[in-house]
Amino acid sequence: MTPVRRADGRPSNPYVGMRPYYRDDHNLFYGRESEAREVATMWQATGLSVLYGASGVGKTSLLHAGVLPRLDPERADALPVGRVSPGRVLHAAQPGNPYVLALLASWAPDVPLSGFAGMTISDFLSLRPEKVDRYGDPVLVLAAVDQAEEIFQGPTFRENERAEFLDQLAAAMRTHEGLHLLLALREEYLYAVLPHEQVLGQGTRSRLHLKPLSREAALQAVVNPLEGTGRSFVSGAAELLVSDLSTVLFTNDDGVETTLSLDSVEPVQLQVVCSALWTSLPPEVVQITPDHARAYADVDRFLVRFCKTVIDEVAEEHRVLAGEILLWLRNTFITEHGTRSTAYEGLRETAGMPNSIARALEDRHVLRAEHRLGIRWYELQHDRLIGPIKQHETPTVYLREARDALERESWLTARALAGEAIRVASDQGSWIHAEATEIYGAVAAAQGDVEAAHAHFDKALEMFAVRQQFGGVARVLTADGKLLLAQGKVEAAIERLKTVQAWESNNVQAKLALGEALWAAGQPGAALSHLNGALALSDQPPVAALALRGEILADMGQAEAALRDLDRTAVRRNQQPGTLAARALALALVRRFDAAEQEILDATAPGSANGPVLHRAARVYALLGRSGISHDYVTQALQATEPGLPSHLREQALLLAREPA
Repeated sequence: MTPVRRADGRPSNPYVGMRPYYRDDHNLFYGRESEAREVATMWQATGLSVLYGASGVGKTSLLHAGVLPRLDPERADALPVGRVSPGRVLHAAQPGNPYVLALLASWAPDVPLSGFAGMTISDFLSLRPEKVDRYGDPVLVLAAVDQAEEIFQGPTFRENERAEFLDQLAAAMRTHEGLHLLLALREEYLYAVLPHEQVLGQGTRSRLHLKPLSREAALQAVVNPLEGTGRSFVSGAAELLVSDLSTVLFTNDDGVETTLSLDSVEPVQLQVVCSALWTSLPPEVVQITPDHARAYADVDRFLVRFCKTVIDEVAEEHRVLAGEILLWLRNTFITEHGTRSTAYEGLRETAGMPNSIARALEDRHVLRAEHRLGIRWYELQHDRLIGPIKQHETPTVYLREARDALERESWLTARALAGEAIRVASDQGSWIHAEATEIYGAVAAAQGDVEAAHAHFDKALEMFAVRQQFGGVARVLTADGKLLLAQGKVEAAIERLKTVQAWESNNVQAKLALGEALWAAGQPGAALSHLNGALALSDQPPVAALALRGEILADMGQAEAALRDLDRTAVRRNQQPGTLAARALALALVRRFDAAEQEILDATAPGSANGPVLHRAARVYALLGRSGISHDYVTQALQATEPGLPSHLREQALLLAREPA
């Protein structure tokens, strides 16, 4: 076989990795010769053939790269492999049964969907030119539907469309003599085919259960694709790889390890590992030795990477945290003994996780499913994934995900992930414990449990200080200072935030929080000094610092300087009532009265108890010459409590209130 080469002249990777093999890959497809021969034979011999097996066992690869190349075009007319997923055609808004349209579109991919309008499966087959053999007799027509479980799953409102599709398929089998059908589907859906076997097979039917690769077949799948690439395995190297792939190490929660040697290898895991090995080898390596296999074919590392990639993809696709999925996999599908566990699919959730996520993980070969008494059950695809999932759950991963959960305001998830970080960490007094305790404090503060929040912050502060982790100390002091400020304990907050300077003098968040506290204490000049310091230290100026500085400058009557901050795109994009009111005041001070009036209308909502906003509204209407409205607003401002007026603004408000309405 002539090696396919990349642009740099090196041979292309002969292993397909996560994707299936396709027909053009048949020269690289090894280890399934007997199964390919058996499926090709039974497909041509029986009306209905069913190829079933677990997700990821290689049904699609076998069909495309193993079976189709074995068919003699002089004796059989094989249609392109079909799919019936309605989602493939629904976007086109084409009238008709979406299952039928999807199948016809996959059989004739060059025809626009409109070309199938009103067409049944039998109509389509009747319009195809009849092929004959050299004696003039019509040849068999072979139709295959891959991922045929799509016929039997989906929303209940499409149940009638699925039934109609099956009726059309049965009618086509009756009408077209010589039409043979092959369904390839996950083994947990075999029960759904049984009621239709008689009518779809027209009296003849067969099945093949596709199982994982035997060790001998796995060895062929590892070694033979290298033919023509310029690389090869020396004796013992490929055997070592297969042995590693068929060996499972169980570790229970007490750390007791048990090794189990299996007689089979999962094809998807073999492809993941071999593909990664090929990529990892130095370019000059042409003979892969056992030493290379030991050095570069770290099966667990490759499978850890595989699990991480899948979890990250599913998390992004479904807008959840990767750590949340990892925690769910660990707690749901791995027992305390380090073995696989199962969970059933409910109406909307599987063990607390949306069913869509469980199915996405099944599609990517992390989970597998089966039906028992009409209920769908999930478990890990293979025992071999237990170790990689447990290795992937490092304390740093959980802490990173916990902080992401804090940003998303997913408080319970953040606390759970922080707890997992402590569980996984071996040293309970480590920095991991300190950071997790800090997260506990942030969650308690967000949930309004002030006493618990201060206790967690004090504990985290002690642990960080003992280890002289200055950044951690500064973060906790800043968070605790913000909490005190939110409680209205302004002086205590200032004292706490000033302490940060001793640990980390250039902490931007501490300077920003201190500026806010000093403003609340009636010290706008000092507040400006700290805000300017925070902004000077930042490559990307914090929006909160710009907004607060703009508000303070507007209150001080420095309108043009205030507008320079308040007109920033980032500030305008994240406007709050306080910034809107400050901008209205600055606009009124520079006599842009129409814009100021519109802005203050947007800032003031009925029933508002925000003192600074109401005070700025009073000043705006005073500048507009509407003293009656101004007097009403200043009265409300003096009575406001959420928040109330700081002392320097209260003095201004009292002076404004004394002016005649």
